[in-house]
Amino acid sequence: MFIRRTQTKAGKKDPYYTYRLVHNVRDGQRIRQQALLNLGSHFEIEKADWTLLCLRIKQLLRKDPPRLALQCSEALEAKAKYLVERMTDREAQSIAEDSKINNPQGDFEPVDVNQVQTVRSRSLGVETVALWAIQSLGLSDSLARHGLNQVQRQAIIGLIIKRMAAPGSECLPLDWLQKRSALGELIDFDFQKIDGNRLYQASNALAAQQKKIETDLSRKAVAHFQLKPTVTLFDLTTTRFEYESDEILEARRDHSKERRSDRHQLTLALVLDESGWIWRSQALAGNVTEYKALSGMLESLHVPVENPVVLDRRLATEETLQRLRQQGRSYLVVSRQRQPSVSAETAFAKAPNASDREVQLYREEKQNGEVFLYCRSEQREKKERAGRLPSAQRLVNELQKLHEDLGSPEKAKTVEWVHQQIDHLIQRYFSTAQHYRIQVLPDDQTPQNAKAVTWEYRPQPDSEITPPGVCCLRSNLAHWDERQLWQTYAMQTELEIFFRPLETALSLRPDYRRITKRVKGHLFLSVLAYQLVHAIRTRLRTANLHDSWNALRAELNAHNRVTNVYRRIDGATLHLRHNLTPTQDQNRIYRALGIAAAGSVKKTIVPAAD
Repeated sequence: MFIRRTQTKAGKKDPYYTYRLVHNVRDGQRIRQQALLNLGSHFEIEKADWTLLCLRIKQLLRKDPPRLALQCSEALEAKAKYLVERMTDREAQSIAEDSKINNPQGDFEPVDVNQVQTVRSRSLGVETVALWAIQSLGLSDSLARHGLNQVQRQAIIGLIIKRMAAPGSECLPLDWLQKRSALGELIDFDFQKIDGNRLYQASNALAAQQKKIETDLSRKAVAHFQLKPTVTLFDLTTTRFEYESDEILEARRDHSKERRSDRHQLTLALVLDESGWIWRSQALAGNVTEYKALSGMLESLHVPVENPVVLDRRLATEETLQRLRQQGRSYLVVSRQRQPSVSAETAFAKAPNASDREVQLYREEKQNGEVFLYCRSEQREKKERAGRLPSAQRLVNELQKLHEDLGSPEKAKTVEWVHQQIDHLIQRYFSTAQHYRIQVLPDDQTPQNAKAVTWEYRPQPDSEITPPGVCCLRSNLAHWDERQLWQTYAMQTELEIFFRPLETALSLRPDYRRITKRVKGHLFLSVLAYQLVHAIRTRLRTANLHDSWNALRAELNAHNRVTNVYRRIDGATLHLRHNLTPTQDQNRIYRALGIAAAGSVKKTIVPAAD
């Protein structure tokens, strides 16, 4: 076995070289060269290492105990393994087809059970269900229809599925596609032939066709899942940047949910329906005004005026509601007011259990035609109290420590310095600190120094503490009853559940890119990954499977495709490429989607050494 370089001329172009892996075979009385593998025109291994590479390939193919210890570099070892994979895959299909023809009753091989190895383990489960979702939504056809070539389409599919299968992994997408996933086998594409730049180019091409692709997917989803959107949900989420770059023009510093106001961020605006399907997404400036983003997206989507718009409390500003009323739209929002006009006990005593056993509702009609629906839930109250106590205890402990540090003369601190420390604590524990009155007492002899820190618990009105477990819904849908208003609000809480995979399980933040078009490509890839996850979970819920995507992914990632290597009785080496048998839980997922694990059994026989 050796590598042959051949000079090739194509028309009037300059000659170039191609490389092939060949070996000598006897043909009657003469010896001729037979090509084993075409290595292409860009073969990066130095000529001095060709012999060593061929020797290592022979060892890997035959699994012989090495008679000679070969000192291979990491790059040479990786190249040898890759070429062996290509050679065995190339021969496997023809041998498998011959076996079916010549052995219709089965294919039996005598092998040495004491010499068995399992190699090339690649993940299979998430890739299989993701390809089902891609086919169901017609994503690949949509990419082709809007001008993306085959390499770009396969690269985009790889990037999306990597986001679904290993979002938090430190492994780069290309490295995961080449070394850890069986996706290339499932879609018949060799990810070894592309580099990181091709992935970036595919992402840029995807972002340029975002609106058209979103429209195609929404139409397909309506037909496939029988969606009939009657409610429009609108929400914003942000992604922060670990690197500062002036090229990301829309990046701004603003309020951050992650308390990372020191970083630039972009805002991702989403319009969804009550099922959680994303109809439109758009990357906006990090300090975008909510009502401007909402109005523009509703108009561009041609959302019917009669469809109520549901917003969470952060977006329910008076300016936003005023704009919606001007457009003649109805709305249902979570109001920032929590206290009814009468006491909470009196209000909820009038209409207990109006909706169900766990939620008490109290309705107030306003003169401007709005309805305020106050909802008290025992479960919500327990959750608020449980979440508040640890934070309050930590704040009190910090204040106590600050007070004790002022007790000795050698630890004297100025009043200004103590106020700065208290400001830091208020910022860190804002939701809790607003209910405490904190004072700094100056020293009698040296007024510039602090003597003590005192605090007093004073719950603020219209907060989570007063009254606990209560939220207020505000709407201009005066003709709706309490139950209808409450059930529509429940969709908003479900939205948070739908949204969580986008922000956490699909690794929306943080973003490490530095160029605007790549950032927008990253955001749209996250949206597409969410759409595929949502399509999968929507179908699974019809089969009574309600697991989160994190749980589904953990189960599916355990299903792999492997190669078993056996020594036959005649000295040849048998390679069997196959899927591991699915577990009971994996089979439940596949059956609910109406699919079988992709990838057939491939058999390769490497003759014994001469």
